[in-house]
Amino acid sequence: MIPLSEAREHVLSRVEPLTPRRVALDQVLGLVLAEPVHAHDSIPGFTNTAMDGYAVRACDTAGAPVELAVVGAIAAGDDGDLAIGAGQAARIMTGAPLPEGADAVVKVESTRRLDESADRVRVEESVEPGNHIRYPGEDVTAGERVLAAGLAVTPGRVGLLASVGAYEVAVHPRPRVGVLSTGDELLDSAVPLRRGQIRDTNRRILLSLVQQAGFEGVDLGIARDDPAEIERAFRAGAAGCDAVLSSGGVSMGDYDYVKVVLDRIGDMRWMQIAIKPAKPFAFGVVDGIPVLGLPGNPVSSMVSFELLAKPALRSMAGFADAEVGPNLVKAVCGDDIHHSDGKTHYVRCAARRDSSGVLHVSSAGGQGSHQLAAMTRADALAVIPDGAAVRRGDLVEAILLNTGI
Repeated sequence: MIPLSEAREHVLSRVEPLTPRRVALDQVLGLVLAEPVHAHDSIPGFTNTAMDGYAVRACDTAGAPVELAVVGAIAAGDDGDLAIGAGQAARIMTGAPLPEGADAVVKVESTRRLDESADRVRVEESVEPGNHIRYPGEDVTAGERVLAAGLAVTPGRVGLLASVGAYEVAVHPRPRVGVLSTGDELLDSAVPLRRGQIRDTNRRILLSLVQQAGFEGVDLGIARDDPAEIERAFRAGAAGCDAVLSSGGVSMGDYDYVKVVLDRIGDMRWMQIAIKPAKPFAFGVVDGIPVLGLPGNPVSSMVSFELLAKPALRSMAGFADAEVGPNLVKAVCGDDIHHSDGKTHYVRCAARRDSSGVLHVSSAGGQGSHQLAAMTRADALAVIPDGAAVRRGDLVEAILLNTGI
């Protein structure tokens, strides 16, 4: 057996980010920036008000309450060519440019109009210079790098790109990921099962995991235990996808035709990884496209996706944090756990946060690699190193499967 780190390093060293393309701003959400973005303009680009109120000279408000003459009004979008002098004020709306001569803004709640014509205003608080004013470049200065390569575009980053005039950016495309199940025993239908048959859950699970991770899933169906059919399926996936995930046929069984076929048409490495579940794993290249062979048991397939396939796909998508990702956390373990079998165990756990926000994890039930129902109750995988004697209340590393916890 080999350590997980070796398997992951092998995979990540052999996948590359997809070739960048320039994409319009309305299509970049969720994609990863391929180059840094710099601001075309400073933000704000001009001195403006952060509040509705009156633009004043701060010195004129000393000894408030005071009365000032109102010389005009400025709305957001005006060019700001108004000016005020001693004893004067201008009505101003949030975001509007500050008039010449003003150095502060009094919020409207601290003022009172003195006549219906609004020619005079009573200012009921004194203010200091700079009160409620936004100055040029406070947020971003022209030429500044506002986003680094390797960052996914979030809704807030869409807004930032628009604010700096980046209406087209270079991004890595979203990987198209073909998902293939293999095996004569698989049925993809609601008809009653015959003895020896099982329903194909892995393909449904993996397509959902691919989509949840932000990639495009392509259903390659089920390939029966026939070398010609298996070859056709893998070559079709390689022709139309950026990567192919298969499940089943990566262990050492007599009828594992997947290994026979992939060894013939691809450059493969077959691994036994020192983890439980998900020990068997394969990685290689067919027709220039990465192929990741996941184990056939559904829980093993899901864990293998999380630990190996997902980092590879994130790397292809251009993520700067492809290997670690944001989901590795510390948690308080609610069980006594000890294994000494040469493997790191990934224990399926339910998770909760206490009133202080501390994360707690405890076993979600059955830990067999076939026990999918127990896996659906899991919010996290507690990472238990080989030989570690974890006691209830100890801190452990955990991989969050449910990021809403």
